[in-house]
Amino acid sequence: MRKTLAILAFLLLSYASYGQEGKKVKVACIGDSITYGYGAGDRDNQSYPAQLQALLGDGYEVGNFGKNGATLLRRGHRPYLEQEEYRAAKDFAGDICVIHLGVNDTDPRDWPNYRDDFVGDYLALIDSCKASNPDARVIIALLSPLADRHHRFMSGTKQWHADIQEAIKVVAETSGCELIDFHSPLYPYPWHIPDAIHPDVWGYGVLAKTVYSRITGDYGGLSVSPLYSDNMVLQRRRPVEISGTADVGEKVSVRLGKKTLKTVTGLDGKWRVEFPPMEAATGLELSIATKEKTFEYSGVAVGEVWLCSGQSNMRYALGSAKGGREAAEASSDPDLRFFDQWPYWETYDVAWPESAVDSVKNLIYLRPATWKTASPKTSSGMSAVGYWFAKELRDSLKVPVGIICDAVGGATAESWIDRNTLETRFPVILRDWINNDFIQEWARERAARNVSYKKGDKFARHPYEPCYLFESAILPLGHPTLAGVIWYQGESNAHNFEAHELLFPLLVDSWREWFGDPALPFFYVQLSSLNRPSWPWFRDSQRRLLESRPNLGMAVSSDLGDPSDVHYKDKRPVGERLARLALNGVYGSSVTPSGPLFKSATVSGKEVIVEFEYSDGLKAAYGSEVIGFEIAGKDMLFQKATCRLEGDRAALSAPGVASPVYVRYAWEPYTRANLVNGAGLPASTFRGEVTY
Repeated sequence: MRKTLAILAFLLLSYASYGQEGKKVKVACIGDSITYGYGAGDRDNQSYPAQLQALLGDGYEVGNFGKNGATLLRRGHRPYLEQEEYRAAKDFAGDICVIHLGVNDTDPRDWPNYRDDFVGDYLALIDSCKASNPDARVIIALLSPLADRHHRFMSGTKQWHADIQEAIKVVAETSGCELIDFHSPLYPYPWHIPDAIHPDVWGYGVLAKTVYSRITGDYGGLSVSPLYSDNMVLQRRRPVEISGTADVGEKVSVRLGKKTLKTVTGLDGKWRVEFPPMEAATGLELSIATKEKTFEYSGVAVGEVWLCSGQSNMRYALGSAKGGREAAEASSDPDLRFFDQWPYWETYDVAWPESAVDSVKNLIYLRPATWKTASPKTSSGMSAVGYWFAKELRDSLKVPVGIICDAVGGATAESWIDRNTLETRFPVILRDWINNDFIQEWARERAARNVSYKKGDKFARHPYEPCYLFESAILPLGHPTLAGVIWYQGESNAHNFEAHELLFPLLVDSWREWFGDPALPFFYVQLSSLNRPSWPWFRDSQRRLLESRPNLGMAVSSDLGDPSDVHYKDKRPVGERLARLALNGVYGSSVTPSGPLFKSATVSGKEVIVEFEYSDGLKAAYGSEVIGFEIAGKDMLFQKATCRLEGDRAALSAPGVASPVYVRYAWEPYTRANLVNGAGLPASTFRGEVTY
């Protein structure tokens, strides 16, 4: 690696000296219509090669050899190797050749028939560049993205595009050519690909900057994730990765506590070091330095790092919660810390100013944040659920606890899922989302209201849009190591539990992949009680989702709701119930993690016997009788059931139901059902069938 970087540094200096001697470095941009600059308007000045020329300056001569509709495949419908632009590129004999081909090979006339030729044809093109100039530096690009609006996206183009990306990686490895990424920088900005294929002028500028950085090694100097600040918390007992970007070949020195690691920035401008796992610690200093720049962070701790996210009930501030002001006043704890990102613009029922709509469109939605320690001055704005969760962990584990809070009022589940996951596994939810019935009507109406100043802009964006919050909130954080996730969301998906049953596992998968932990604990809150008709079905669906993935846990909140206010104030039990799940499932505590969860219902004589998990000490939370159970025959006409507790089981009967087939509990939008276990934790809403 160091030898490769040294060679590259020599080449960069050599190219610079060419310019100084009056001999320009020739850069041949080889490709299809995206290289040509289709749709740029003034392609002579706005195509990516033209913008690259402006960035590189007079020491370089950039040639645009793009051909509209060209394929890499020689048996494709318009082979690049048979075009005049190819012959012109050979005659140009570039010192640097930048190749971006393969988008048109996704055509059904090409890839299905000739995919086996792709690697060989690409290697032949590279050889021809070398034949014209044996010293040529060849850089090949991963394909720029295709938007899901492409008319063939689901009929094969999406998959073939992905297949070609993998083939290009094979070409790079086989040939030894440099590989650059035209895909990732544009992928979160599909509106900058207006026809679903060709970037606009801004998008062409992104490609130009990508090539410029690879040619010159200039990546803007030392940069790190916004999560890096004074008082940051790093995850204990896991390898501690510190990473960022810098200019190619820059030496980076990272000191954490008394240990220093050094590395050299790679060809892609990225660097990383990995410290061995550490036990809990406080008062550390983190220094990240290159020759030109140094970042110093003090008060760094090693402990437990959790991400809390969702919508308004997770966002709900401690200072507004029941008992929250008193808790904030007593919250002084230098080892309870939070990184709290607040939106610039709340999603209230107002039209945002045009400047806000434009910023949101460009993924500028959350304010910059730094790590804060808990104190009366800082804690009142913290997520109430997040605070009480973290405090319970602090009191139990006696180690620093850091909470990253990214929660947005009204946010939909789909807005937190990455684009590739939805494109691959639930693509229909991306289509015309503002009129898409998969997305709750309230969310679509509120989004339309917020962006009403831009009614004529079909590409206006909003935080409730699929993928938006992943791209604006999660992606910028990078890949911090987490202990787990706590999640409170669902109010904006409760109209369609069937769709949510698809979306929620995708969310879990998406985040586990992004944070690099396939077993990342994910604990969520079941919706509370509220007079909305669909909520019993949704709560039961959330219960059943516990079986959809491993390492999930659910905190019941139906005993805490308000019949008319979705934002009930008693958040402390929610945070503490989530902490029970973490203490039991992650940290090995014997604490009871959950209230009773339905296991089975069988008939014994004239009674239905219901068994539960976590059923030790079943009792009524209040009053002398357990209420909330109903049974029904095959007619599904449910009758209120009398409940007799029999140890850890519930025995049910109803005079009007001779042959019970179905049983349900807490099956009202706002329920007063009162079954709890010995730990005082409430039973979940459920609906089940009776077996004989």
